[in-house]
Amino acid sequence: MAIKITDECINCGACEPECPNNAIYDAGQPWKFSEGTALRGIIDFGGGETLDAEEVQGAVSDEVYYIVSDKCTECKGFHDEPQCAAVCPVDCCVDDEDVRETEEELLAKKAWLHQEG
Repeated sequence: MAIKITDECINCGACEPECPNNAIYDAGQPWKFSEGTALRGIIDFGGGETLDAEEVQGAVSDEVYYIVSDKCTECKGFHDEPQCAAVCPVDCCVDDEDVRETEEELLAKKAWLHQEG
């Protein structure tokens, strides 16, 4: 599963620099797959779906910090626990019940994001 930020977020920004995948963005800020990853050029999601890693994506939230679930690996392969949740002063970085992934899937996503082996 991925982590999400709830609307209890106080917009302190403590979580953003802790993410090893650069999956956390300030409210209203657009994002790119290339930011904080090794993804460049056209990336293939399978099933014929492709996207330019430099293409600007719309903000997920315009009210609070948000996590891009396609880039969130729950810090697997980097840390023992999600760092956003570890530093959040109001405990609003929680499991995203809508995005369920196994540890194996999260590690594969990390390898894909960082173009490892």
